[in-house]
Amino acid sequence: MAMHAQTFFLDHLRLPFRDAVIVGSSFYAVPESDSPLRLRITFARTICADEYEGLRLTVLHTDRGELDAVTLRFEDHHTFDHRDASRGRRPNESGYATIREFRDSPDWVPWKGAHTNRLRDAIEQYATVWFPATKATTAPSPTAHRATAPPPTPPVSGRAR
Repeated sequence: MAMHAQTFFLDHLRLPFRDAVIVGSSFYAVPESDSPLRLRITFARTICADEYEGLRLTVLHTDRGELDAVTLRFEDHHTFDHRDASRGRRPNESGYATIREFRDSPDWVPWKGAHTNRLRDAIEQYATVWFPATKATTAPSPTAHRATAPPPTPPVSGRAR
C-alpha cells in the first residue's frame, strides 16, 4: 500500500507499544498482556477517495468486538499546520490538514512535514484510559517534563495615574 503504514506508525509516529503489529494499513497493539482488550489504529477516511483526516483509534475486546472508537483529527492536533501554511492552504480549503494516498506514486510520502508530538500524546492519553498499566510503560514525550516559567510581573511604577 502506498501509505507505508509501518513506516508511519513505527518510525514517524513512534508509538510506544511493545507488543504491536501492522496489518495492511492498520496498527494493532496489545498494551496489557493479560487483558482481552486490543488497540487498533487506522487512518480515518474523509468523504473523498484515498483521503484521510486523522487517525481512528478503536478498543477491541477479543470476545465482544468493538467497545469504543474515537477519531483524532490532524487539524485538531496541528499535525500539518506548517505544511499547509507553507502551501498557502487555510482551514476549510480542500486538502487542509489531510493526507492523500496516490497509488500511482509509490514513493509519495503523504505525511512529509508532519509534526506528530501532539497526536502521539493524544494516542497515549487515550490508551491510558483503557489500558492504565501503559502509563508506566509509555515513553514520555519531549514536552512532558518541560518546566513552565512563571508569567513575568509587570514593572512597578512609583506614580499612580
